[in-house]
Amino acid sequence: MLPHTMAKAGWDVLIGRDDIEAVGYEPYLTMPELQTLLKECDGIALSLTPLKEPEIAVAPRLRVAARIGVGFDAVEVPSLTKRGIPLMVVGTANSVSVAEHAIFMMYALAKQVMAQDKLVRADQWKDRWSAMPVDLAAKTLLIVGFGRIGTRTAKRCLAMDMPVLVYDPYVPAEQIRAAGCEPVSDLDAAVARADVITIHCPKQPETIGMFNAARFAKMKKGAYIINTARGGIIDEFALKDALASGQVAGAGIDVFDKEPPAADNPIYGMPNTIVSAHMAGITIESMDRMAIATVKNILSVLDGTPTKENAVNPEVFK
Repeated sequence: MLPHTMAKAGWDVLIGRDDIEAVGYEPYLTMPELQTLLKECDGIALSLTPLKEPEIAVAPRLRVAARIGVGFDAVEVPSLTKRGIPLMVVGTANSVSVAEHAIFMMYALAKQVMAQDKLVRADQWKDRWSAMPVDLAAKTLLIVGFGRIGTRTAKRCLAMDMPVLVYDPYVPAEQIRAAGCEPVSDLDAAVARADVITIHCPKQPETIGMFNAARFAKMKKGAYIINTARGGIIDEFALKDALASGQVAGAGIDVFDKEPPAADNPIYGMPNTIVSAHMAGITIESMDRMAIATVKNILSVLDGTPTKENAVNPEVFK
């Protein structure tokens, strides 16, 4: 099963595979509709569609699930593991895209892009001094999460002459130093040093609400924060208060606690923000890369030669 929204490049991988029947489905379908389709399904590619215990329980033939992406908070991995079913992700297929989006948001905030654009369009040229840009060069960056995306963000920001701190308790300090960055183990101490913070960690119990009112209060006054990881890592109401007080100078938010966000989301009314619709990892090029990787992940399992490094739960292969 492949979502209709998946890029054509992924469907094309199946050309010549007469042993595989590709069935398209609407990613916004209801759970009862999904359960009906899963009864005859050996493998499924997931974009926006959640996959929980009730769906897994009614899929007797299911052998593999694959995310068209890298996040998997909408999938009940323990339920798949219990059945011996791997959950596959696309590895680095969209890592560069997310890193670029995070850096775009850094620049948009630092260079006052939204304010300057508005001034020019409103024929307020003389007021351009009211929204003064700042340089990113020599500004200290804190990266929270040093995986596929965090490492690529660091590489690019080092080239922009930004000193880079890294907080990731799961990555050895030596590995972080080898990448030209400074490892930090105390997040509160690190946020007090950072001019820009960018979040690239998974959404897990220990990261939900990681940036709340208490942590915003410990940040360097006037810093920027970017979230292209997952909604819920930032407390949106606390962020609104920090933006209003000037404790946080600006925020770039690609992901929200609830998606799509409510029309009265507290961040919407703040002028010192830039938002996008969970699109950091979505580009024309990355859509093709992710689609190809997803279909190849599914085929690798069905063909008995799984790409184990792309499995969230590789223990199912033992």
